[in-house]
Amino acid sequence: MELGFFTMPLHPPGRNLAETLKEDYEFAVYADELGYCEGLFGEHITDAAETITSSLIFIAWILRETKNIKLGTGTVNLPNHHPAMVEAEVAMVDHMAEGRFLFGISPGGLISDAEVFGNLDNDRTAMFVEAINQILAIWEGEAPYKLTGDYWNITTEKSLIPGLGQGYISKPYQRPHPPIVITAVAPFSKGVTAAAERGWEPISANFLQPQWVKSHWPKYVEGCENGNRVADTQNWRVAKSIFVADDDKVAERYATEKDGPYHFYYHSLFTKLKRVGRAELFKTDRNQSDDSLNTETIVDQLVIRGTVNSVVDQILAFRDTIGDFGTLLYAGHDWKDKQLAKRSLELMATEVMPRVNEAIGQK
Repeated sequence: MELGFFTMPLHPPGRNLAETLKEDYEFAVYADELGYCEGLFGEHITDAAETITSSLIFIAWILRETKNIKLGTGTVNLPNHHPAMVEAEVAMVDHMAEGRFLFGISPGGLISDAEVFGNLDNDRTAMFVEAINQILAIWEGEAPYKLTGDYWNITTEKSLIPGLGQGYISKPYQRPHPPIVITAVAPFSKGVTAAAERGWEPISANFLQPQWVKSHWPKYVEGCENGNRVADTQNWRVAKSIFVADDDKVAERYATEKDGPYHFYYHSLFTKLKRVGRAELFKTDRNQSDDSLNTETIVDQLVIRGTVNSVVDQILAFRDTIGDFGTLLYAGHDWKDKQLAKRSLELMATEVMPRVNEAIGQK
């Protein structure tokens, strides 16, 4: 099992923006130093807690300070962007990274982003599909482009100057394109099946109950079969909120206290998702009422925490529940206590994962 990370990120509103960006920067650089294989960053425009507004810009910022880690968008919310701009910027970043790049995409889940871009009442899934189809068409084709759609039309027919390069859009460093990943945030996700049919890889979100995470693998297998390819567990990424400490009492306090970063994270997500009718992600039974849910129970159920041996046992138990998968993505949280947060990252890489993989190898 490989170790990477996924971060939205989510910081308490009111924190200094420059400080949170530097914190997220330091998180990524330190993860690279510790040997994390990949890291993905979310992006949102209209949220004071989720402070990275462009995952591509952020990746470009940290590329030179990282050496080995692959960096990915987690995700570019395609309905909020013009497809030609996304294609060109992704190609540029992929060349800057010399292939050390993953292209994460989604329709976007933050309702206020949809509103600010005038997409609140649009079929954002249809916009997502059209956008990625046009992006891939540009990468696969040649100028002059002539792509028509319900939401965007892309052409350089009238302005093309072949000898000078005008009217051309760059192709990415990785051919035919960077690996494409999608986030799976719904039980029995149809999106996982559709993505697998096209050769894309899923990331199961860290705010899903284990039985809903487990539901993603059969959907991935179904999609691979539809696409005439073999489903490989190494292509399945699973995100998880984890906190490792040198002392069990410290781990329990930091991971569960009401003014802590984990409680804030899940309170924020639960409140937002419940408001748009998606509280079922946090339920252990789909017939459970929304009013029976509370942040304290959600944190207790979804956050793995403890000392090294305890966390190893919990990860192995989680894997036994959902099945084998290729990469565990350590979910990033606010560094309320920088020393504890960095120690958790360190213990995860140097102590927890070697023992997890040793245990897996013995089975």
